[in-house]
Amino acid sequence: MKTRANGYDDRNMIGRRVEALRKARGIKQKDFIARLQVAGLDINPTSYSKLEGQTRIATDKEVRVIAQVLGVPMEALFEDNEETE
Repeated sequence: MKTRANGYDDRNMIGRRVEALRKARGIKQKDFIARLQVAGLDINPTSYSKLEGQTRIATDKEVRVIAQVLGVPMEALFEDNEETE
């Protein structure tokens, strides 16, 4: 599994958690992006990668759709612990 080359930034609060939940479910990034697009979120791979890397702000719509696709309440994306469901 690839490690993040540039580490994490601090422009959003959910990036690490989204990445952890996605990986815990065994979903590849490209497949997750496809699921987000099917759910109505117009996002490209670069933009999504920046969201996970916390180098850009996550919009309210992105938070809602990501939580929906992961099957978790939106609040779960903001949890500080690294525990995944």
